[in-house]
Amino acid sequence: MKTQIMKALTFKRYGKSPDIGFANIPRPTPKANELLVQVYAAGVNPVDNMIPTGMFKPVLHFQLPATLGSDLAGIVVEVGSGVTRFKPGDAIYANIFDLGIGAIAEFAVVPEHAAALKPANLDFVQAASIPMVGLTSWQALKERLDLRFGQKLFIPAGAGGIGSFAIQLAKQLGAKVGTTTSTGNVAMVRALGADEVVDYKRQEFAQVLRGYDAALGTLRGKEIEKSIGILKPGGRIVSLVGPLDAAFARARGLNFVIKFVFGLMSRKIMRLAKKQDVAYSFLFVRPDGAQLAEISKLLETERIRPMIDKVFPFEQAKDALDYLAQGRAKGKVVVRMNQPPLDV
Repeated sequence: MKTQIMKALTFKRYGKSPDIGFANIPRPTPKANELLVQVYAAGVNPVDNMIPTGMFKPVLHFQLPATLGSDLAGIVVEVGSGVTRFKPGDAIYANIFDLGIGAIAEFAVVPEHAAALKPANLDFVQAASIPMVGLTSWQALKERLDLRFGQKLFIPAGAGGIGSFAIQLAKQLGAKVGTTTSTGNVAMVRALGADEVVDYKRQEFAQVLRGYDAALGTLRGKEIEKSIGILKPGGRIVSLVGPLDAAFARARGLNFVIKFVFGLMSRKIMRLAKKQDVAYSFLFVRPDGAQLAEISKLLETERIRPMIDKVFPFEQAKDALDYLAQGRAKGKVVVRMNQPPLDV
């Protein structure tokens, strides 16, 4: 049988010149537990720019050239022999991060466990904006932080993709939320539900906020260290951007050398956290269709709304990554494929 070809956005190597661009590659074939999905939209996330640098090379395993992208929404066109919950024609959305496959392509394979039916009230672009930020927020706030009613949570960069979703979820859990943003976005993050808003162009959040129970680490470098300083003794901080720690290496069954390296990378932050009686951990999102189905309920009842900054056509997918890398997006950046404009 003749191999079918599709277009995908790929990178060819790790490092400063990853050669990101379009390639014609074989269309994937679903295994027994997988769906073949015609992609209608793909969400873009900061990690898509980080992966080609080689930052996560010891942890994420790709066969090069590799397709970029982790979030998608589209139509199921074929199901594997073991699939029971989906059928051809279903509109689904999913996160396929950490599975060695990519989403910014005309077709993608999605494990059944990673997929959920697309929320009925969202179009494909809106749905594709959700999986990574939705699952990351869910796993950080509900699983790792066990956020409770009345607790105070600090979410920096509240106008960004993760921040705009996490604020809304935290409010649904009954938390009080503090955040940072620039002057022009203060009204936006207040509308999302933020209780304390620090305009970082005018004030330093570490000098204003106090007595927080928990924090999300969404900005690299010294911002994580500053966040520890606003937490109560016994507080917790979950970082989405590093440094990676030895517990993360152990959980993934990585070898002794990598555990040791990650331990060194996180030594400074661990020492600072211990001094303040704060628990630090690093979180890598995992695909989870059951959690996405729970998130769908919040979206369908409009208790949480998607926040989209800019939509790029498929031909400009690399421009979408470049735009996201500037760090000024308000909400999510999404790539729309050249598919018929169905609204299923």
